[in-house]
Amino acid sequence: MILVFVIGGPGSGKGTQCANIVEHFGYTHLTAGEGDLLRAEIKFGSENGTMIQNMNKEGKIVPSEVTIKLLERAIAENENDKFLIDGFPRNEENRAAFEAVTKIEPEFVLYFDCSEEEMGSAF
Repeated sequence: MILVFVIGGPGSGKGTQCANIVEHFGYTHLTAGEGDLLRAEIKFGSENGTMIQNMNKEGKIVPSEVTIKLLERAIAENENDKFLIDGFPRNEENRAAFEAVTKIEPEFVLYFDCSEEEMGSAF
């Protein structure tokens, strides 16, 4: 399995470049952070979904173990063996917890280092 963490600020081009990588190299793009996996869990209406929704309203970060479980499930349910994880990890604790739980180490981290000015121009 090849797994790549994709991180950078909002508007740094993560989503755009992930779409290009998916198209040209056949990766599966999983959006964590405030992204698709969390929104899908909220929409599903699970207990975790309710907790995620409440934490988002309060401006809090969802516990890493919840995000990791969602990522782990998405990886297991997908037949692909190449993944881009967008918006996760947010910090060292997230990374260490992901590796401890999943026993998967990323192949590398794709980091978009952009100035605030450059990211702001995306909006």
